[in-house]
This record gives sequence, C-alpha cells and structure tokens, in this order.
Amino acid sequence: MHFETIVIENEQQLQRALTIRKKVFVEEQHVPLEDEVDELDVLDGPCRHLLITTNEDEAVGTGRVRLIEQYGKLQRVAVLKDMRQFGIGRLIIAELETLAKQLGAQKTKLDAQVHAIGFYEKLGYTVQSDVFLDAGIEHVLMTKSL
Repeated sequence: MHFETIVIENEQQLQRALTIRKKVFVEEQHVPLEDEVDELDVLDGPCRHLLITTNEDEAVGTGRVRLIEQYGKLQRVAVLKDMRQFGIGRLIIAELETLAKQLGAQKTKLDAQVHAIGFYEKLGYTVQSDVFLDAGIEHVLMTKSL
C-alpha cells in the first residue's frame, strides 16, 4: 500500500486530520473533545500539521509539530485503528522530525502514552520523566536528538 504525506495547507485538509484525531482520541480513548481540539488547531498558528492518505485518498494518519525553544514538540500523532499495521506511525514521526528540523529544532520531544513507549524507543526516543496523567491517560516525556 502506498501513502502520501501532505503538509496541511487548507481548511479541508485540517478537518480531515481532526476527523482522524476525533476517531482515535475521543471515540477510542475517550478523551473529552474539549481536551483534544485546541487553539493550535488552526492553519495560521505555530503548528505544522500533517495528513497521511492512501493512494485512494483515504485519510489514515495525522500529527503536528511546533517549535518550543530548541525542541520540535510532536503532538497529536494518530493512525486509524485498522491501518496501524502498515508503518504509518513511523512515517508520521519521520515527517514531523523533518518539519521540526525545517523549523530550526535540534531535538524533538513528545508526551508518549505509556503503551507506546516501546514504539518511540525503536525510533530513537528516550524516556525523560516519570509517568504523568494527560486527559486521564498515563504518559511520559520522551526526547530525541535530530
């Protein structure tokens, strides 16, 4: 299966990304909608947003990155449940890291759900914090040098 990475440039693309996030975080993980969608989910804000589509133009994954000091902060990484075996998560992280470099970051950081620590470790991230709750879900801070 072939996937296309789109750096979001218009409202329709942004809405497609938000639909994925609502399915993953709100419906699957029961995160309140008001905690999931925030003031950074706009086209002209500090975040660069990604959308991953199939060759049939089905939106299957998303994520965003913004510069915080020297770090590119990766956030809202989501892949539709039935598409998680195709390496889309790795693709999203690689593309967000590229965007972070373009923004001037030398390192990246993210708040990983505890169940995903192994996934991020395989991509070069290391745990930097104790477990904390975000939207009622256990997370840890992880970082990586680019």
